[in-house]
Amino acid sequence: MSNSTERYQKLCIEESVPRMYRYPIACEELSFIIRGAYSKLPKHLQSLIFQHTLAAIRLLPEMQTGSAVAAAHLLLQSAEAAFPKQKKSLVVTEFKQAKVAHKRRSKAHREEKGPAQLPQDVLVHIFRLLDLQSLISAGLVCWLWNLAANDNQLWELQYTIFFSRSVNEGHTNLEENVISRTNIDWKETFKRAYKGTGSKKLMSGRGYCAHCDTIVWLKNLKCSNSRCELKNESPRIKPISPHQVVHYVMDGYISDISSSDSDSESDEELVSRLWAYPRNMRKIEKKPIVYK
Repeated sequence: MSNSTERYQKLCIEESVPRMYRYPIACEELSFIIRGAYSKLPKHLQSLIFQHTLAAIRLLPEMQTGSAVAAAHLLLQSAEAAFPKQKKSLVVTEFKQAKVAHKRRSKAHREEKGPAQLPQDVLVHIFRLLDLQSLISAGLVCWLWNLAANDNQLWELQYTIFFSRSVNEGHTNLEENVISRTNIDWKETFKRAYKGTGSKKLMSGRGYCAHCDTIVWLKNLKCSNSRCELKNESPRIKPISPHQVVHYVMDGYISDISSSDSDSESDEELVSRLWAYPRNMRKIEKKPIVYK
């Protein structure tokens, strides 16, 4: 087995695409690998990537978020650009079938009457266990999940995790404008802070763990590998972009890509894309929940 194959398998693409919260990121990584490295990879790895591409597209009907559809479409475009004619044709056929099935399933979900729903407080408790990407994705599933995902205490927790400080530490501008901590709109506060702290790094969901010597899924900026001895955030956990994933698979190292390189999006565009809502969710007014 070649080193590139071993490194690719460490990405755990096959295990990630069935998971709704990881599906978009896994598809995006697969897309970048296909576009940037497919023609240079050994034949057996090309075959493996092709099989994973088909598997990801076939899973699209089960993914009921706009980000999943966008990611699958990006994967299709990469396959059309890089795959040979026969494989390309098969991917296109599978994508068309998956889109039809996805639309039918979405329609059936909208027409369901009286679906069983977890109580709101239970949803909020469950959502406390999610990382940032997963929390945002959960908020796009349906209006009840959106309401739970916008819980003010959840966003206070996310703010504390990402920025490791409370409202009383260096935020006199906030202290002057609020009467108490519970009156702060923590989601908006998080978005303002997020916008100024290198949002590209926080969006990837992936990082390089020096201890594990591999690319891992990040959970609240920590290595998700249960065997990893790093219990707290460490400089050795380095958030990475899909472009760097390609370099890792090809060459076995994480390249340094500045914000002015291949990712041409501004922080404003990145933040807008992160908080974007699909059409069926745009009518929901996001009002902060104020706890008395």
